[in-house]
Amino acid sequence: MGVVTVSASFGAGGAEIAPAVAERLGLPFHDRVIPAQVAGRLGVPVAEAEANDETITRGLWRLVTSLGTMPDPVGGVLPTAGLPDERAYRVQTERVLGEIADGAGGVVLGRAAAMVLRGRPDVLHVRLDGHPDRRLAAALAHLGGSEDEVRRERDAADAARTAYVRHFYRCDPAEARHYHLVVDSTELPHDAVVDLVVTAARARGIVR
Repeated sequence: MGVVTVSASFGAGGAEIAPAVAERLGLPFHDRVIPAQVAGRLGVPVAEAEANDETITRGLWRLVTSLGTMPDPVGGVLPTAGLPDERAYRVQTERVLGEIADGAGGVVLGRAAAMVLRGRPDVLHVRLDGHPDRRLAAALAHLGGSEDEVRRERDAADAARTAYVRHFYRCDPAEARHYHLVVDSTELPHDAVVDLVVTAARARGIVR
């Protein structure tokens, strides 16, 4: 069936756009189910797996603060603690993603899926992004709260996602070369973004 991976920066609407794409394509949407599957394989509570999940801001920031301060070759950081647990979680997540791609397919949000499944002809990689100020405004409209709080959450999420991908995959998740389609989802209505992704997926041969 094929897979659509969706990498979305904070405030870019990934949580709304990705499931809408899945519905339009008639494919499963994979988000919360992945931490649950990983938890079962590692023999840990689902809450612990979710705390390690790279799409959850608090878990991401905990990962960043658990890493050392020595730069790695691509500008990330090298680990000083917690790596075996993080590596085990990453390996199991990669296995789940591979099984999704080899099986019924679907739309996957986050989890560095574009890096894990890169090079496969049956996958479309999508990046949703936008100017930080517009992403902040979108998050404020969606989440509410104070501007300072949401700005801190945005900055933490952006830094942590970048650190995760740089550390484990030695690349920058914001670089366009990793994706077939890059969309500024803060400048277009979400319905239009869904249309673009669905059109690209069908052109790539990803249909049910």
